[in-house]
Amino acid sequence: MSVATQHTLLPEVQSFLDQSPLASFVGGKPYPSEQGNVLATIDPGSGDQLAEIHDLNAAEIDRAVEIANEAFPAWAGLSQQERSSILLKLADAVESHKAIIAQIEALDAGKIEAQAAGDVQNFVETMRYFVGLSDKVEKRTKLDVPGHDAYTVKQPWGACAFIFPWNFPFLLIGWGISPALAAGNTVVIKPAEDTSLSAIYLAQLAKEVGVPDGVINVVTGRGATAGAALTNNAEIKRMSFTGSPEVGRLVGESCGRNLVPVKLELGGKGAAVVFDDVDVKATAQALVGAITFHTGQVCCDATRWLIHENIYDEFVAECKQLMEKVRIGHPLDPNSDMGPVVNPKQRERVLGYQEKGTAGGAQCLCGGGPATVDGLNGNYVKPTLLAGSLDNVAAREEIFGPVAYLAKFSDEADAIAKANDTDYGLANSVWTTDAERANRVAESMIAGNSWINAHNVFAHGVPYGGVKKSGMGGGVLSPETLMDYYRSTSVVRPL
Repeated sequence: MSVATQHTLLPEVQSFLDQSPLASFVGGKPYPSEQGNVLATIDPGSGDQLAEIHDLNAAEIDRAVEIANEAFPAWAGLSQQERSSILLKLADAVESHKAIIAQIEALDAGKIEAQAAGDVQNFVETMRYFVGLSDKVEKRTKLDVPGHDAYTVKQPWGACAFIFPWNFPFLLIGWGISPALAAGNTVVIKPAEDTSLSAIYLAQLAKEVGVPDGVINVVTGRGATAGAALTNNAEIKRMSFTGSPEVGRLVGESCGRNLVPVKLELGGKGAAVVFDDVDVKATAQALVGAITFHTGQVCCDATRWLIHENIYDEFVAECKQLMEKVRIGHPLDPNSDMGPVVNPKQRERVLGYQEKGTAGGAQCLCGGGPATVDGLNGNYVKPTLLAGSLDNVAAREEIFGPVAYLAKFSDEADAIAKANDTDYGLANSVWTTDAERANRVAESMIAGNSWINAHNVFAHGVPYGGVKKSGMGGGVLSPETLMDYYRSTSVVRPL
């Protein structure tokens, strides 16, 4: 692995990769493909193979679900205190292994290593947050019903399935499984085929700290086979999918046929509305930082920048200066500001949208095209600013790369209309020093999240979810999320 010659790997990371081919982890032990089928996982920063992972078939996925359901009664039967103690040990272990997991994540997903470390810490904080909430849940609620002794009781569902994307592999595992486990459910995790390594490492770590066998299960393989088998399994009690609207529809259809409750966290085409009373330099710096964070592979990112006409030219000039200073490099290089996109297919997607956008009349203000990093055959692209009419394909469709599309607006009503003129509804932001206007505009946006003078804000306790093509089934990170992982039974006795 040539990257190892340029950037020293932690011995624990090298030892983990040396297990290749890496098996899934089910029922507390490695779970290889019986046929020996494997997939290569590639370092997107160098183009070199990191390892191989096992590629499971439908029957193997079904058996993993069966094992998760078999483990459920004992896990659900623990006291809340016993279950919380185990999960807090897991959170502590993840925190103590943060450097190892972050380096695995940086190599596998192309994340800047410091950003990957932030994702790992977010997992830890998410697990602790939901464990703390679960300790306070009242399982029985008395109902005031004349002539009846009545109450409701909350119970966990059983085996819950999760399919995660490649952009935030470890962080999103934390968001997904933490409330499910804290409520007493078991989980089957299907990571993206491009970024399965941190999930496998987590499952191995869970075994080491005493998480009971079958409670946390990781199945690897292709989305079209392993992922489809998981969504089609009628023994799953709840499903959660994070990814594209196109695949989300397929997952929703499968769950609908089986009447399995499903949560879909899908894509976005967020707007940042910038009024003419802002600090132009500070706002430009914040938005350039957002669009280049993890190379723009962030579903809730601000990719449509709506700028008041009075400051448009000044704002563009400031953004161009900042974009040109972004240092593109390998994720393990501490001098890198932005790494690669996850794979060659995604690189071609980003470049293709740049080409289609300019062919459709958009002006390329800066960037555009592939980027090169000396000695590395990675999936690098230049951060790009496009501008023009908002009916352009690059302004309408999700690109999932470091590409922002700029347009002018004249007044508040114009800004709101343009922000809402999209099929998506995940996250927008408003930038102004006028607090009343900020609230007014934020509340007028048709989206699951409206942020003020910031973008990509994820605070535990605040719901995060989408509407329209951006998803359904509720958000994450809030007390309501934990309650999704309990089913309710009404118990009634006539008096």
